[in-house]
Amino acid sequence: MSGFFNQVSRRKFIVTAVASGSAVFLKGCLGNPPEPGGTSTTSSVQPVVNISPEQKPETTKAKLGYIPIVESAPLIIALEKGFFKKHGMSDVELSKQASWGSARDNVEIGSAGGGIDGGQWQMPMPHLITEGKITKGNKPIPMYVLAQLVTHGNAIAIANKHLGKGISLKLDTAKPLFAQLKASTPFTAAFTFPHVNQDLWIRYWLSASGIDPDTDVKLLTVPAAQTVANMKTGTMDAFSTGDPWPFRLVNDKIGFMAALTAEIWKNHPEEYFAMRGDWVDQNPKATKALLKGIMEAQQWLDNFNNRKEAAEILAAKKYFGLSSPAVLADPFQGKYDMGDGRKIDDKSMAAYYWKDGKGSVSYPYQSHDLWFITENVRWGFLPKDYIANGAAKAKELIKKVNREDIWKEAAKELGIPAADIPTNTSRGVEEFFDGVKFDPEKPEEYLKSLKIKKVSI
Repeated sequence: MSGFFNQVSRRKFIVTAVASGSAVFLKGCLGNPPEPGGTSTTSSVQPVVNISPEQKPETTKAKLGYIPIVESAPLIIALEKGFFKKHGMSDVELSKQASWGSARDNVEIGSAGGGIDGGQWQMPMPHLITEGKITKGNKPIPMYVLAQLVTHGNAIAIANKHLGKGISLKLDTAKPLFAQLKASTPFTAAFTFPHVNQDLWIRYWLSASGIDPDTDVKLLTVPAAQTVANMKTGTMDAFSTGDPWPFRLVNDKIGFMAALTAEIWKNHPEEYFAMRGDWVDQNPKATKALLKGIMEAQQWLDNFNNRKEAAEILAAKKYFGLSSPAVLADPFQGKYDMGDGRKIDDKSMAAYYWKDGKGSVSYPYQSHDLWFITENVRWGFLPKDYIANGAAKAKELIKKVNREDIWKEAAKELGIPAADIPTNTSRGVEEFFDGVKFDPEKPEEYLKSLKIKKVSI
């Protein structure tokens, strides 16, 4: 796979700062200001390192957005355990976002306009924002992907009224149910933002069993924190989102989990850390300091002895606002009561932040970016010219958004062993639960192999 995404000279994106007046105007138009997550109120448990002048951050401040699901844990732990401060980023603020749409809006205006500099993202949101595909007025806002935050930690949750009807990882025996509902009130499934991770997981799950997500069911967008409430009212049959929400559904006896995304694609890439490109270009040392803090938090999280404490930190009102850390504690150990009689007790199915069964989690493989873009082409969200001619257009976009080079620099400065720093930007061929394989050298062949798709190829 050595030919995949060979390193080329980086094109730098220097974006002119938004004028103060227009920034205020945009902020006023949002209607969904972020909730303050605050700066850590706990005492730092990490000593501040003796930072050399060559590595001293240009600024100690950064405002990072997050959504209250387990993908955000490295950001929260890096703040609460003092890992950001340890590397000179003493004034990091975490801002809880009401929805992914809010996060998108707030990164558009940046922290200078009352928004955020970056933070946690579903994929390929940074690429779509860079291209101006999901921004106001289709204005391109260059962003850089800097690290993967987590693998696993998501599930497909189903309302209890469908218990015993064959809805599980494979839907062969449930197809008559979907057909029956289609003729009256279609099976309604929700995700948290269109065209990205949780939309793509539910689409892959359905289509693998011959159910067309665009014609056989109804799909809608619902913020993660509202999913349980919406299931209680009976307005939807299923949702795809991150822990703790699927497990809360089971815990509250509202529904069950048909599948973990770890079952759909073992060791799959989940959400990412990305920043505005102009912030990174203006603050390259501060960017690496943030990355070092996140990397240390990821390693801390992958010590399963720390996960009870992690669940307590995340469950706090200012972060996830859970009634009990227990909602997170079992999934963090790979223990899932699926709610339909099936129980999973397998640490390999838990969320991982630093290393999983296939190697590095934190390193942002460019081959994974390509899968997310290829799926966007599959469902007609992006034109097929992104994948034509060996995916030349997709690879060009990935090369300017994915800054794995900065990750490597930060890892080396942090003293990460060479064995833990990938030498190839591709993780190689990936395999899904239905036997389909994605070869990042042949994305067009992958699309051709899929029976259900909107693109003609």
